[in-house]
Amino acid sequence: MNILDSGFAPSEAKIRYLDADYVVVKPGTFVRCAITNAPIPIEDLAYWSVDRQEAYVDAQAAFTAYQRSIGEK
Repeated sequence: MNILDSGFAPSEAKIRYLDADYVVVKPGTFVRCAITNAPIPIEDLAYWSVDRQEAYVDAQAAFTAYQRSIGEK
């Protein structure tokens, strides 16, 4: 199905985050930010945590997640 087809519906992808790369486990058009819950288009995905297997919408969200993780230890 093409994004320009009528009836196309965005869907959430499942991703395995690796160092400097990721593997799409279940195809989709976006992932959700672990901090803000905002959808992140796959083509715009730039921030994630390998250890926590989470995506982040921007650097601030990634930093917030980092702060939370060191506070848990």
